[in-house]
Amino acid sequence: MNDKCDNKKKILVCCGTGCIANNSIEIYNKLNERLKNSDISVEPIIKATGCNGLCEKGPVVKIMPDDISYFKVSTNDVDEIIEKTIKNDITIDRLLYFDTNKKEKIKSHRDATFYKPQHKIALRNIGEIDPLIIEDYLEQDGYKALHKALFQMSPTEVIYEVEASHLRGRGGAGFPTGLKWRTCSKYDQYPKYIVCNGDEGDPGAFMDRSIMEGDPNTVIEGMIICGYAIESHKGFLYIRDEYELARKNMEIAIESARIHGYLGTNILNSGFDFDLEIVRGGGAFVCGESSALMASIEGNIGEPRAKYIRSVEKGLWNQPTVLNNVETWANIPPIILNGSSWFKEIGVEHNTGTKVFSLVGKVKNTGLVEVPMGTKLNTLVFEIGGGIIKDRPFKAVQTGGPSGGCIPKEHLDISLDFDSLNNIGSMMGSGGVIVMDDTTCMVELARYYMEFLSEESCGKCTTCREGINTMLKILTYITEGKGEIDDIDLLIQLGETITEASLCGLGKTSPNPVITSIKYFKDEYIDHIINKKCSAGVCKNLTSYSIEESICIGCGLCKRKCPVDAIIGSKKNPHVIDIKKCIKCGSCYSVCPTGAVIIGGAII
Repeated sequence: MNDKCDNKKKILVCCGTGCIANNSIEIYNKLNERLKNSDISVEPIIKATGCNGLCEKGPVVKIMPDDISYFKVSTNDVDEIIEKTIKNDITIDRLLYFDTNKKEKIKSHRDATFYKPQHKIALRNIGEIDPLIIEDYLEQDGYKALHKALFQMSPTEVIYEVEASHLRGRGGAGFPTGLKWRTCSKYDQYPKYIVCNGDEGDPGAFMDRSIMEGDPNTVIEGMIICGYAIESHKGFLYIRDEYELARKNMEIAIESARIHGYLGTNILNSGFDFDLEIVRGGGAFVCGESSALMASIEGNIGEPRAKYIRSVEKGLWNQPTVLNNVETWANIPPIILNGSSWFKEIGVEHNTGTKVFSLVGKVKNTGLVEVPMGTKLNTLVFEIGGGIIKDRPFKAVQTGGPSGGCIPKEHLDISLDFDSLNNIGSMMGSGGVIVMDDTTCMVELARYYMEFLSEESCGKCTTCREGINTMLKILTYITEGKGEIDDIDLLIQLGETITEASLCGLGKTSPNPVITSIKYFKDEYIDHIINKKCSAGVCKNLTSYSIEESICIGCGLCKRKCPVDAIIGSKKNPHVIDIKKCIKCGSCYSVCPTGAVIIGGAII
């Protein structure tokens, strides 16, 4: 057997939710099993990490210090990785990432176009450490910010540093974090509470979940620092019940923090006491709203309340409460450790630091992204995202989830920050970005969001409860070909009423998808109503398919893909669609290599 030398290799296996779904746990276990008694001249250290960001290409395995990143790894690749890369320093080209922008294989993920424009603060440790081992966090300067706050700063100085950083809450509203802390600190009513909003109910959003899964200690440290700053001794993490891995990792991290003296009584012998408790959310979208969330923690129905009294004065159990979302808490330790001036150098004026986005939809590189505030939407979609799948035309993006708005191609150069997005009728939200191509129907998209919101409305406000349902009915009529031209103005009027009269922020912003889709894609509404046509081929009542004889090359691909044998034709001869059999699934349209399949309107 070869003698072990001092040479060490660290093998990092992504075990975030996305990679776990593609068997990364089995890869991790097989690596451990094969290397346990392997005859190799290096000492391997295998770690299960959080999300590496490029979810589209998982599972991801990184090998350090060689700085090699392998993508779409399977259990069948494990033996080859050990034999070639671990033992003999040979790179396996077929497992490297193919950069669609550079048109070449990339050895290190750091050189990929997806990663280069990113600047990681909230995600700084994710993909680099084992979230269940607190020593890994400590090696990355973990809990140094807490030590600095407790022994080198007064509570007032901590609040000042957060204020001076101009950090705005990353949960969607963008309220100044330091101002919230300072206001709460002024009240002499005790006990005070700290709350982490880990509910994250937006479709397509997984930023907070990934942070809790991949670096739970940074959230814990941020909450303890706030507790010290406002004289609070108790915190709650409200975590969506569906986030099983996030909850489990957070529970283990809290217990480890207690054992190591970072939570509990007399933290680090400083005389300061603080502890955390996890509360499982039931999955109600409305509980992402701060006052509804706190009502849920109290054991009451998750309904919002009027905000004429702020939660910093009367929040949880009518006591002064600071509530921030997961990403906001993750920014606190680096701000305290590195200083507000360092943080302000990143981003743009009034929008400092970075923002984490979940980039999903019709984009080549889906995943978790963190970029400086002020990064252009064009950079996010076409540089980091790699452009649209199959290079189809870009149509729009939806930001801010169901409460956000549609951003068309004429605003591709917009700065991704709170103020710029608000100015065009959209919003940052928690950071979900859904990319759409020309096969997306904007009327159906608006209808989908109204359907989601009608089911998730708590029903407390008549305007929200009835208004959203009415908008949903109108949009449904339009997508079924039963709409009238006056419906467009009626939708706008309903949206204005709901925005003006609803109680909470979720109700007030619920019409945004409809209002912005009408603003930027009014021609699609008119096409649905007047011409009885859905140009995207989504609304089946308003769609028909035909094959242009002069363009069809008779390849037969459409015929082979049709699930109901509705296409007739012989090889190298033009094909024809039997309208009576056609179920309007669009398979022929999506696979046709020449564009011979044409979308038409309703056949009357």
